Amino acid sequence: MLGYLRTFLPWIAFAVISTPHDSRYGALVGAVLAVVLLAADRRGGKPWDALIIEATSVAFFGALAIAAFTVAKAPLGAYGSAVSDEWLALVAWGSLAVRRPFTLGIARTMTPPEVHDNPLFYRVNAVITAVWAAAFTVTGAVLALLVQVAPHATTLVILVKVAGFVLPALFTARYPATVAARHRPVAQ
Repeated sequence: MLGYLRTFLPWIAFAVISTPHDSRYGALVGAVLAVVLLAADRRGGKPWDALIIEATSVAFFGALAIAAFTVAKAPLGAYGSAVSDEWLALVAWGSLAVRRPFTLGIARTMTPPEVHDNPLFYRVNAVITAVWAAAFTVTGAVLALLVQVAPHATTLVILVKVAGFVLPALFTARYPATVAARHRPVAQ
């Protein structure tokens, strides 16, 4: 679970630091963290397919930081959090569309090579990625709705953001064991 929190650290920093009126420093911190984490993971030998979120985080926060410092302090306005979640949703859904679920590369770094070609291994990661994609999609939509109907509901916004990361992380931590238990041979 801590690995997923580390992966999403740039996004968490952006959410904490940015305001609807100024996302410059949130975007800059997000970009710097994304670059540092990606570089550290590559130096540590992680393959590119285990770094899909990290690599796309560099692109998102790099572009956002450039826009925030050159075009407007908050190029996404009050919708910054919603847009960032929808970006993650696009990455996750896109990885499923090209049959390379973003969790697959991560899972390969934590499992023995003999399971990597098992169709069940792929299926488990496709389900996990779909859960993350759905969570990002719903979280982004709810955050966008909150901007419209309750723009000052800070506590609710924070709860939605936290739930959008914690719930899929808990699912990710538990689902593989559940599937493994279901597919264990019965002792005779």
